[in-house]
Amino acid sequence: MKPDIVLITGSAGLIGSETARFFGEQGYSIVGIDNDFRARFFGEDASTAWNRQQLEAQLTDYRHCDIDIRQTDAIEALFAELSGRIALVVHTAAQPSHDWAAKDPQTDFTVNANGTLNLLEACRKHCPEAPFIFTSTNKVYGDRPNQLPLIEQAKRWELDLNHAYAALGIDETMSIDSCLHSLFGASKVAADVLVQEYGRYFGMKTACFRGGCLTGPAHSGTALHGFLAYLIKCCATGHPYTVLGYEGKQVRDNIHSADLVSAFWHFFQDPKSAAVYNIGGGRDCNCSMLEAIELCEQITGVKLDWSYDPQNRTGDHIWWISDTSRFRKDFPGWSAKRSIADILEEIYAANRLKWRDAG
Repeated sequence: MKPDIVLITGSAGLIGSETARFFGEQGYSIVGIDNDFRARFFGEDASTAWNRQQLEAQLTDYRHCDIDIRQTDAIEALFAELSGRIALVVHTAAQPSHDWAAKDPQTDFTVNANGTLNLLEACRKHCPEAPFIFTSTNKVYGDRPNQLPLIEQAKRWELDLNHAYAALGIDETMSIDSCLHSLFGASKVAADVLVQEYGRYFGMKTACFRGGCLTGPAHSGTALHGFLAYLIKCCATGHPYTVLGYEGKQVRDNIHSADLVSAFWHFFQDPKSAAVYNIGGGRDCNCSMLEAIELCEQITGVKLDWSYDPQNRTGDHIWWISDTSRFRKDFPGWSAKRSIADILEEIYAANRLKWRDAG
């Protein structure tokens, strides 16, 4: 039998659910692993239970597994059961917050690093030919981007135009050493290197997608994670928002979940071993906090109730724009198609009635 299953961890989250829907439309059976730890991390408002229910209602061939990826025996048993049928593993499950990691380093590391190891080892034993896609993060570079020659402008920080990264953004040659990562960044570095090593040492087809800000209408955004989704939610509902540090001029690129999953699809068609890609909106889709606030106010017609705290998050980036040249060279048919305004308008349209009723 030809492998017909796409196994997705974090399947009820933003990227996991987008992946499930996309590959389900391509005719694959979907096995999703998600125990809604997001609600434990960030509270009931961040729960992904609603998205799981939608997946189960919308996808005719979706199986949900309420498993903690740290449970070695449970992961091993599931992969053994599905042996011979897994065509692709997409690992999106994580503890995703700097601040939360500092509160509980043990949980952060075991979810992000040990959980990834469990999945890689199960994949090696039971479906070694299946590509393994890992949603890593630009936080593996720690605060090294803050050492770049940045120039303060009226509404944003910007990179000196003479710097090599200025035209396209930061590429994969940036060192991850000798810088402050945060505990979250450290746990993701461990997972990222493991994914690379299983590619190099065992010859598996593996990829680390080092994303900037990942977003979209399925994001259960909170104050600690989910920048754009939470910002426009606050604007629409009148909930106060706090801008942390850098005069609100910190810059992030943003990529829509559908554009990222499109990149997964391209990799799946021609997988590599130990691939590492910076992935994000790049020069075409980025904004500062101040610019994002202005856009949210324009889209919602509501003035955001925001305040400023000069204390930035530890290790937080001042400026991040991803250079996606390496991925586009390997897969020239791919491009990110949505702008910041497109993304925010879609998030607002998908959620405004829910936010209104909740308010």
